[in-house]
Amino acid sequence: MRVRVLFFGVLRELAGKPADEIELREGAVARDVLAHYEAENPRLHDSFASIALAVNQQYSSPDTALHSDDEIALLPPVSGGSLDVAGDVRGKAAPHVRIVRERIDSQPILEALKRGEDGAAVTFEGVVRNQTRGRKTLYLEYEAYDEMALQQMESLATEGLQKFHVRDVAIVHRLGHLEIGEISVLIVVVSAHRGAAFDACRWMIDTLKRKVPIWKKEFFEDGAVWADGEPFPAEIPRANSGA
Repeated sequence: MRVRVLFFGVLRELAGKPADEIELREGAVARDVLAHYEAENPRLHDSFASIALAVNQQYSSPDTALHSDDEIALLPPVSGGSLDVAGDVRGKAAPHVRIVRERIDSQPILEALKRGEDGAAVTFEGVVRNQTRGRKTLYLEYEAYDEMALQQMESLATEGLQKFHVRDVAIVHRLGHLEIGEISVLIVVVSAHRGAAFDACRWMIDTLKRKVPIWKKEFFEDGAVWADGEPFPAEIPRANSGA
């Protein structure tokens, strides 16, 4: 059977390609994809201890059974409604969840979300800073597994609403080239009470940075590097778990 394999972030550079198609035996599992690329490119081996797998845009274990025409993504740790946000949006998203490639303007999004019953509106803006660990940053570039990222953002918004009992949320993430001072990610939470709004906002950005497949490349005066992502949460299997 033939399957499609996607590489992201530093894995794409190690593999030397963004995507591939390979033939596998009938009855193959996701772990067989890893074995194929370990044999083809030993440089990938050391990365497999920290990466996750997705099969058809869902986080999956290495023992997940594969079928012809499945899409398998190798994912390094991530980087870290009426919202009419300009930009290139991929896939079908929930009303308040967007991926864009244009500048994010927070104020219209905040105003679109607020209602008379809200006693609190908390906004988080992730902003591109001019240095990382003492190295001067020139600009950033973000990339994503777009369709899966949108699904994960939708789930994050839904879980945040249920977990913290806030009235509404918005999550907008930008991809592509970002200059110093520009907003990379925006989270807005509106609620009757400030405590729930603060808690929900903090939980959503922290969880987004660990689960949503978006990666950041930092460009410095003396070179460029993919940002070290936070480890995937324990509930997401590692690519080589049980190996």
